[in-house]
Amino acid sequence: MSFQFSSSDHELQENHEINVTPFIDVMLVLLIIFMVAAPLATVSVPVDLPTSSAKPNASPSQPVYLSVGSGQMLQVDEHPAFSLEEASQKLPQWVANKQTRLYLRADKTLPYQSLLEVINTLSQAGYQQVGLVGIAQSASRSS
Repeated sequence: MSFQFSSSDHELQENHEINVTPFIDVMLVLLIIFMVAAPLATVSVPVDLPTSSAKPNASPSQPVYLSVGSGQMLQVDEHPAFSLEEASQKLPQWVANKQTRLYLRADKTLPYQSLLEVINTLSQAGYQQVGLVGIAQSASRSS
């Protein structure tokens, strides 16, 4: 509380204004402390990454999707389905270049062992570039 002198009768009068200068000073000091301390609180490993002049690979204009349903039935794009045992004979009919990347879409109920059998069969047939396709989830998951 501060007082003002009245010029007329020399009495002390109450001043109802709040002096915010000390509050601003304290807030600025706290802001500086947090700005300095925040980078120190993060755990990071300093890595000096090399630069690369390589251009990113262009995604294929016509990707080849290999769908795997329950029962290990395979289907290349819109072509008829075939079994895993027929893969080495049927795949070259629709995918002649064995360097072509195959995008593998598997049913989520397919067991992991079955998916590995499909990938191993593709590898034995000469198709080494296989990518797995999934559906992107949102960042917030609801349980």
